[in-house]
Amino acid sequence: MKADNLAAVLKELHRDKLALRQRHVAVARQVSDYNFNNTYQYVIAREDVHLSWLEAALAELAATPDQVPEPQLPARGKKDSFQPLVTQDAREAGEFVARWRARGGDITNARHSKMVSVILGETLEQKRFFDQMVAGNEDLLGRRANGAQSPGTGDGVLAERWRE
Repeated sequence: MKADNLAAVLKELHRDKLALRQRHVAVARQVSDYNFNNTYQYVIAREDVHLSWLEAALAELAATPDQVPEPQLPARGKKDSFQPLVTQDAREAGEFVARWRARGGDITNARHSKMVSVILGETLEQKRFFDQMVAGNEDLLGRRANGAQSPGTGDGVLAERWRE
C-alpha cells in the first residue's frame, strides 16, 4: 500500500475511532451508576491512547486527522435508563470491528497493521464491557477488596470528566 493510500485509510480509521470516543464521552455524562461510569472512563482513556497512536502514524505520513464533535444526546429523564445508550454503544463497537477487520488486511506496513489489530482487539473488549453493563454485571473492572460493596452515587457521578 502506498503512503498516500495508507494515510487515507489511517485518517478514516482515526475519524471512525474518534466518533466512537466522542459518543462515549457524551454517554458517560448520562451514566450515573458508579461502576458503569468508571468503565466508561476506562474505555475513553484507552480510546485516547488509540487516537494518539493513529495521530503519530498520520504525522509520520504528513497527514492531519479530522476532528469530530461530541454528539449532543437528549437529556434523560429521572426514570429513563441509560441502558439503550449502552446497547447502542455495544452494537456500534461490533460494527466498527467488523468494518475495520475487513479493511485491516489491506494495510501492508507491519507496524501499522499490528497497531490496527491491537485497536480492534481492545474495541472488542470494550464491546464486552458494554454487553456486560446491559446484562447488569457491575464487576467490570474487578471486584472491590474484601467484598466491599459499591458505594453507589445516587446520580452523584460528576458531569465533568476532569476537575481542577
